[in-house]
Amino acid sequence: MKKGAKRKAASQKQEENEVKASQESQKENLKPLPKAKRAKTSKPQSQPEFFEDKRNLEDLWKAAFPVGTEWDQLDSVYQFNWNFSNLEDAFEEGGKLYGKKVYLFGCTEPQLVPYKGENKVICIPVVVAVVSPFPPSDKIGINSVQRETEEIVSMKQMKMDWVPYIPLEKRDSQVDRLIFQIFILSCTQRRVALKQMKIDRLKKYEYCLPYFYQPLKEDELEQSTEVQIIFPAEPKPVFCEFDWELDELEEFTDKLIEEDELDKDQKNAFKEFVKEKVREAKKANRQAREARKKALEEMSQETKAAFEKMRFYKFYPVQTPDTPDVSNVKAPFINRYYGKAHEIL
Repeated sequence: MKKGAKRKAASQKQEENEVKASQESQKENLKPLPKAKRAKTSKPQSQPEFFEDKRNLEDLWKAAFPVGTEWDQLDSVYQFNWNFSNLEDAFEEGGKLYGKKVYLFGCTEPQLVPYKGENKVICIPVVVAVVSPFPPSDKIGINSVQRETEEIVSMKQMKMDWVPYIPLEKRDSQVDRLIFQIFILSCTQRRVALKQMKIDRLKKYEYCLPYFYQPLKEDELEQSTEVQIIFPAEPKPVFCEFDWELDELEEFTDKLIEEDELDKDQKNAFKEFVKEKVREAKKANRQAREARKKALEEMSQETKAAFEKMRFYKFYPVQTPDTPDVSNVKAPFINRYYGKAHEIL
């Protein structure tokens, strides 16, 4: 009996050792370093299955967040298998973006285009590539026809940031050893959290525009001589645009009265209101010019040269049998801050 008990205890001990050894083995397999070593010595045919038959930059256009797109329209953007091989090719040797540091952001353009024999309004994805040695901006503009004022806020306030894009073939490498050349504008706002979000905050995302300030030239606001007028009158406000260089205030006001847009008793109040708006606009223009002049004076020659060489490229999807034809709706305009692209592809 004693020998049997000893054999049983020895057997139990052996089982415990085997279980312990198995657990230790699993822990070892979960360690990242040995995994990275095996990836380095593995042959191309042993690459992870999800890399097979995929182009190196195939998901690049999807990775760039489509800024300003309505949340309920996002799914419709990806209903087609859009092909951005033109964007991928631009990073290959001989391409326009080859060997350069590039910052990418997405946007969408709803357009009436032909698809399967009929015209449909399609939300077309577009990718803008900014060739620059540094991020073009760390801010986002929030503006729309419905909003009375424009806001310029930090990207982080809208949960956006420039993050490095890792091509498929390098995703099994150690990230800290990579040299990044492609950066994408990313948004970490989770769609599942939208239901708890206040309407005003939710709408801000839909009015977002990637912001860019070019200190080497005047922007449209600095050059503009127009002011938007929203005069609080009864029974309805007066909406109009007044150009202080082209319009004569007395004639402008009389015309509004003739067209029954303004009550005659409110003529003087309206004129004073317009004068105040013109003073505010001129002051804002003057301050903008002074700020730009100061920024130029403090700017290094290296930074100035970088702004001069900065280029914008606008990429539309390549035509395929499975996607709508967008060839006739391509336009160079990016947004009110970036202006026009240097080239459309």
